[in-house]
Amino acid sequence: MKLQIAGIIDDSMVDGEGMRLTVFTQGCPHHCPGCHNPATHDFRGGRETTTEAILAEVDANPLLAGITFSGGEPFMQPAPLARLAREIHARGLTVWSYTGFTLEELQQRCNPAINALLAEVDVLIDGRFLEEQRDLTLAFRGSSNQRIIDMHHWRKTGKIKLLYTDT
Repeated sequence: MKLQIAGIIDDSMVDGEGMRLTVFTQGCPHHCPGCHNPATHDFRGGRETTTEAILAEVDANPLLAGITFSGGEPFMQPAPLARLAREIHARGLTVWSYTGFTLEELQQRCNPAINALLAEVDVLIDGRFLEEQRDLTLAFRGSSNQRIIDMHHWRKTGKIKLLYTDT
């Protein structure tokens, strides 16, 4: 399945727990002032790859704890990412995803592909980056409004349980 990406970091330690392969998707509607990755905003930029090519990179690195979807905005390409996430789970690895949307905004879209991706994400970091709430001391996020959500708990209970509440 095809996917438009800005790039991949194959050994990230800052985009989730453990060593991770981080996929930076291309295209973002949010255009947050102060975004650390503005080159990912243009939907026509980046390069095309496939979920199979990304899986080959995952398979080549036995030290990975999982994969992280960053951006750009991953939820603008939910179908290929949901498929990729299923394959990652089949390998016993975890899936983290960043999004500028809130979990509630994603739910309100009632989009089957978005729901499929949400069903595969283990940890969701949601909310737009807000420059006025920027805090480099926070774990796995750039501004204090962003939440790190335990998606297993949410799917089981319907309630949001936050991880890394170091604010």
